[in-house]
Amino acid sequence: MPSTNKFTQTFILLLSLFFMWGFITSLNDILIPHLKSVFELNYTQAMLVQLCFFGAYFIMGIPAGWLITAVGHKRGIVIALLIMGLGCLLFYPASIVESYPLFLGALFILASGITVLQVAANAYIVEFGKPETASIRLNLSQGFNSLAHTIAPIVGTSLILSTTRHTELSAEAVQVPYLGLAGITILLAVFFAYSKLPSLTVEKEEQDGSKSIWSYPHLMFGAIAIFLYVGAEVSIGSFLVNFFGESNIKAMSSDVAGDYVSYYWGGAMVGRFAGSAILRRVKANVLLSVYCIVNIILIAVTIRSSGDVAMISILAVGFFNSVMFPNIFSLSLKGLGKNSSKGSGILVLAIVGGAIIPLIQGYFADLIGIQQSFFIPMICYALVFFYGIKFYKSSSELKA
Repeated sequence: MPSTNKFTQTFILLLSLFFMWGFITSLNDILIPHLKSVFELNYTQAMLVQLCFFGAYFIMGIPAGWLITAVGHKRGIVIALLIMGLGCLLFYPASIVESYPLFLGALFILASGITVLQVAANAYIVEFGKPETASIRLNLSQGFNSLAHTIAPIVGTSLILSTTRHTELSAEAVQVPYLGLAGITILLAVFFAYSKLPSLTVEKEEQDGSKSIWSYPHLMFGAIAIFLYVGAEVSIGSFLVNFFGESNIKAMSSDVAGDYVSYYWGGAMVGRFAGSAILRRVKANVLLSVYCIVNIILIAVTIRSSGDVAMISILAVGFFNSVMFPNIFSLSLKGLGKNSSKGSGILVLAIVGGAIIPLIQGYFADLIGIQQSFFIPMICYALVFFYGIKFYKSSSELKA
């Protein structure tokens, strides 16, 4: 167990990473309506942004786990940040030639770096401290991730959507924010390369470290739950700007609606900090299940209402999303011992739900309209509910 001082310093360093990838991920919610207008895309085509971004999690999830095992967490973080910097830099040539496929390629590379970063940082947060407080640490970390999610739409709207309101619509509006992000990620890579990040040594728990990673049922069910949750969360965020622009909702212009996306992610931020306190009294799986039920109700209200009621109810979903990812993640890694890094890779792979679910909702949005298409994330939350009440237990708990 590390000293209190070393633990605090390491935790603060890791929080900067959670903030960084949260900021970049949330910018997609502003990038989608912008590229949709620039390239005159339908909703299904626009959701290719999330397909390429979160598809990287599926392709790179397991290799990321192998990389971290081979080079260690610190070097893995440095490599991840450099890959992210390259992805951000590629936005510049993509905007110059105005190529949608090149934008998608840049997003894939950017997300590949984030995938490696998530595998390293999430496993670090879970294992670098007392096992019984892993959910609390992850909730705090995800709270800073949500802080970045809250700030990013405001910054993105100001630098991307607002700049084209009185000027000709152009892909070049993305240059300033993404070149700035490239510089920051590269500087962070240099900083971490020279930092004294402690080595992570995972103690062997009740499970044999030589056991196949695929033989933990609660991990496999957890991966499915991550797939569904992330898919629902990302899909809702991806449609908010266009949803608020609907005539029966608020008829907002994109630069005004973009600022309201911050309330969705801001709710998650508040919920995660609050969740860290609630989890000291309520079991992680119980809180997860209750929040799923609330989100199902909120989305039902969104589908059946209009105006302020529809807008407020869908934004409120953000608050109840808050504890889902960290709770599923920590429950899924329970008892994996030396397989934690590989297990983290499996769970990060499952974030591909953020690629698939928005594409499915995009198809239904083109078919039956945005408002009715929210039934897709509603189904996702219903299935995550069953994980929270039944499928979260490890083999040793089931035998007890």
